[in-house]
Amino acid sequence: MSSLSERLTRGSASPSQVDHARRLVADWQLLADLSFADLTLWVPLQSTAWWCVAQVRPLTAPTSQPDDLVGTEVTGVAAEPLVAAHEAGRPITEGDPDWSGAAPRRREFIPVRHDGVVVAVLAKDTNLAATRSPSTLELTYLDIAADLSLMVAAGTFPPRMLDDAEMSPRVGDGLVRLDAAGRAVYASPNALSAYRRMGVVGDVVGSSLAEVTRSVSADRVAGEAVAASINAAVAGRFPDPMDVENDAATMLVRALPLQAPGGEEGALVLVRDVTDVRRRDRALMTKDATIREIHHRVKNNLQTVAALLRLQARRMTEPAARAALEESVRRVASIAVVHETLAGSREDVVEVDDVLDQVLPMLGDVTSVGPAARITRDGAFGELPAAAATPLVMAVTELLHNAAEHAFPDGEPGTVVLAATRDGHDLVVRVRDDGRGLPPGFDPAASTGLGLQIVRTLVTSELHGTLTMGAPADGGPGTEAVLSIPGAGRPRR
Repeated sequence: MSSLSERLTRGSASPSQVDHARRLVADWQLLADLSFADLTLWVPLQSTAWWCVAQVRPLTAPTSQPDDLVGTEVTGVAAEPLVAAHEAGRPITEGDPDWSGAAPRRREFIPVRHDGVVVAVLAKDTNLAATRSPSTLELTYLDIAADLSLMVAAGTFPPRMLDDAEMSPRVGDGLVRLDAAGRAVYASPNALSAYRRMGVVGDVVGSSLAEVTRSVSADRVAGEAVAASINAAVAGRFPDPMDVENDAATMLVRALPLQAPGGEEGALVLVRDVTDVRRRDRALMTKDATIREIHHRVKNNLQTVAALLRLQARRMTEPAARAALEESVRRVASIAVVHETLAGSREDVVEVDDVLDQVLPMLGDVTSVGPAARITRDGAFGELPAAAATPLVMAVTELLHNAAEHAFPDGEPGTVVLAATRDGHDLVVRVRDDGRGLPPGFDPAASTGLGLQIVRTLVTSELHGTLTMGAPADGGPGTEAVLSIPGAGRPRR
């Protein structure tokens, strides 16, 4: 299925028109719920056909469109109401109900205007099988929906700048209708319940909702901000959703202006009790901060251990003992870099390329390997879970150190290449040098060298991968070690 942008582009829409339609679709669940109706968005093709590019069903009423219409094309008689609304530039309601589907439906067609041009038509289908005597709540919903529909036709809804409304209140959470003076003329039962939990006593209807909301905020500055937000909507602006919080509860408030041509001016305020959601958010933030602090302290402790080992190595007169301590410094420092990366991340994933950029210069700083062995990188490792990043970085540094130390005798110049590629979901790492190659009869699986033992243990036990070593597959000089790690995270995007 193509994206909404691709479908709109097929209908010859400009980039700004595509953006306007995307904002409408991002926020049109509100209109569907207030209208008790299914909504479909249609754009004209270069021919006489009309194409359905998006569809939404109401959460407040039975659907009248059980079939998915996205991608459907209509022409001829079926397209006539769309053409009429497009050419007239105003909403058009069909005179008689449509009896062609499983249930009778009333159809209304609303032109979608942007910068003075009608770019699409919004079809609104109401299921008449569920029609009954409407309550005050339903009448208020329909009245607000009519205003929003006129604003869509006039090009004033949705707003040009609309923040991500993933957590935005919905109609069923709580709704308050304000008049042109900012007084509440209707509040749904759920809205009253939300204000009750915030500590409001009595009915909010007839009161200035901005003042009522400001009075229940524990923070004076936040209270003033949300009151200004509500007043801004009454004045015709589109403010961002805001939280109101006190010791009893937390409420999310979103205010929208209602300024339909020829209609009664005012505003729509949607409220949602998010007390439990914000409590969980704070708990997660606290846990996240604690984990990052732990990584920070582990990094500091490892750096202290590395510094102590380095001091001890300088005091050693036995070359073998000094080399062993210097190798320990390198290994501890590599782990410390991983924890340093995790301390600055908000996810339990590591950018392995960033870690290697810090670890590779250490190879020449803490070992006897001189500048003759040049290490280069090719390809990207991407992101890996922390549980896989630490053993991978250690295994890679061990292989690089071994290659630089043993492939080039007597300080001969050479190159060690670290390459990373993807084979499906697997990560394949190659460490290749152009040195003298492996000695005759050398068996990596039987090697007693500490470095290779560490690599084999990390690859098989921690990464559940495989390690092979031998001559390069292309017949070139040197040695190539290949690590294959199954399911190793995702590449950098």
